Amino acid sequence: MISMRMERHEDGNLINHQVLVDLVAVRMPFGKYKGRVLCDLPEPYLAWFQRKGFPPGKLGMLLSALYEIKLNGLEHLLRPIRKNLP
Repeated sequence: MISMRMERHEDGNLINHQVLVDLVAVRMPFGKYKGRVLCDLPEPYLAWFQRKGFPPGKLGMLLSALYEIKLNGLEHLLRPIRKNLP
């Protein structure tokens, strides 16, 4: 059985902790920003994906989540996770 730790943010929304960890650990596999950690992708690049369509699968889900995080000014959620990664 897979356990996904969910936390409730101060605005009442549930946050999947593993998604946040992946956003600071996974690197962009292709394109202009290939090799860059997802959380370091610029917002205009994410906005472009939002208009054109996110890629399928987990990468698309992560990019979509990151777009919403940046759009809503919630990058502070990623800082402590990134700081604690090896």
